[in-house]
Amino acid sequence: MKPIWVVDDDQSIRFVLEKALQREQFAVRCFASPRDVIKALEDDTPQVLVSDIRMPGGSGIELLAQVKTRHPGLPVIIMTAFSDLDSAVSAFQGGAFEYLPKPFDVTAAVELIRRAVQESVREEVAEASPVQAPEMLGQAPAMQDVFRAIGRLSQSNVTVLITGESGSGKELVARALHKHSPRAGGPFVAINTAAIPKDLLESELFGHERGAFTGAQATRRGRFEQADGGTLFLDEIGDMPFDLQTRLLRVLSDGQFYRVGGHQPQKSNVRVIAATHQNLEERVRQGAFREDLFHRLNVIRLRLPPLRERREDIPGLTRLFLGKSAKELGVEAKRITDEALTRLAAFDFPGNVRQLENLCHWLTVMAPAQVVEPKDLPPELLDPTGAPAAAPSALAVEGLPSTVAGSAVAALQVGAMPAPIAAWLADLKRDAKNRLDAHEAGVWETLTHQLEATLIQTALEITRGRRIEAAQRLGIGRNTITRKIQELGLPD
Repeated sequence: MKPIWVVDDDQSIRFVLEKALQREQFAVRCFASPRDVIKALEDDTPQVLVSDIRMPGGSGIELLAQVKTRHPGLPVIIMTAFSDLDSAVSAFQGGAFEYLPKPFDVTAAVELIRRAVQESVREEVAEASPVQAPEMLGQAPAMQDVFRAIGRLSQSNVTVLITGESGSGKELVARALHKHSPRAGGPFVAINTAAIPKDLLESELFGHERGAFTGAQATRRGRFEQADGGTLFLDEIGDMPFDLQTRLLRVLSDGQFYRVGGHQPQKSNVRVIAATHQNLEERVRQGAFREDLFHRLNVIRLRLPPLRERREDIPGLTRLFLGKSAKELGVEAKRITDEALTRLAAFDFPGNVRQLENLCHWLTVMAPAQVVEPKDLPPELLDPTGAPAAAPSALAVEGLPSTVAGSAVAALQVGAMPAPIAAWLADLKRDAKNRLDAHEAGVWETLTHQLEATLIQTALEITRGRRIEAAQRLGIGRNTITRKIQELGLPD
């Protein structure tokens, strides 16, 4: 691993950080001015750069700009004794990893640098294997069923009804059906029937002739004509007024319609995809939806699962949306810790994928650092005690084996836990108490290292030394297990 570079005109700051980082087994290289750093960058690059903001011969903000031009993915931590708004804003606008006010706690500073190192390693892995953003993302079985259905329908023009809660991505599925159909070369036209007043919806769908009503100063083509040769997506079809349902049924039956105020029939060559969050069978029983129209639309039905039924997709969707938000805003994409992803995966997301996407927009703008931690999440994602929202008894979260995650969530829900886990925690508590009572130094590090070493060694024994398989069984990345083996001094 490359060294940590520390640049500060204060020799005492350089000395303290250098010694503290060396105790943590980090290589360190110190500089007294930005000029020395710029010169050194011609031949070498650091893993992380820690820079003061005000120094003779140049500022940390100017150095940050030059470093980001050469090495966009390099984490830069800005230190300053001048904790003012302009400095903070300038640092984050320039792409700083974090802003560290002086005087700082040395332990906290080292932990921040450690986080920056971890993100630097992840950034290097990401750059080494860039992946194009998928059209749709979903590892959950229910989403895989949707993908298979889209594949089977790829050579068909059949009418499709998409059901699912608001925000679950029904229009995205409709666009995918169009894109992978024989009509892909034609237009895709979408209309939300619930968002248009009843008096205007008929004209929106079928168009109108000049003089058909007050304000109709010219002939206007409706959505059916606009979508000719392509696909018409009728969102929230369950809210369509009853009298318009009759006109829609006629178009679906014989492909003909009349513009408002018109006397000449128009032909429609359109594939209709409809969507609703409502129970159409119940609407039919209530007399609010025509039964014959329901059967005409319900040729093929695709049910889109809510996000709470596909929690294993939340980590991937979160990273996808963070990258998308950063691209739209023209900033560096935020990264998110496994702990924060665990919190997200435990939340029910009543607004589904749309709510998660909006949350990622919020984090891109409002999260204080480049790495999103649990404390950076908005308070509505947590209950009053600060614990994750209730989750199903089986929870697949990136970074946790599903069995362990499921046991932990079950314990939170019912106030109990499996006997082996309870016994192990009791033994751990006794060991920790004995060490703490004896004022032993480094209790946290000792026990954490023992736990990690035991997990990794056990996984390697089961997989006969195969690291990739061991990492998969533990629920961690292969780069993580390699780094941990080195940090813990385990035999190769």
